[in-house]
Amino acid sequence: MADDITEPTSQTVAAGQLRAFIERIERLEEDKQALADDIKDVYAEMKANGFDTKAVRTIVRLRKKDQAERQEEEAMIDLYKAALGMA
Repeated sequence: MADDITEPTSQTVAAGQLRAFIERIERLEEDKQALADDIKDVYAEMKANGFDTKAVRTIVRLRKKDQAERQEEEAMIDLYKAALGMA
């Protein structure tokens, strides 16, 4: 009969693998928080230099989209503004 202490079972291997995945996620979450803090600092620096951070955030969001997607969004906003008498 095999000695349970010397031969790892599928449960102990799975537990070790699970622990490794969780620890990787935890490290990545820490990295993500550090990056978020860095981004927050950049926005604070921009604000201190007189930039409108709300407008900058909008530009950053728009730059993530391709031109067709931006144009579609702008057309929809224009349509809604016209319907509300804002145009």
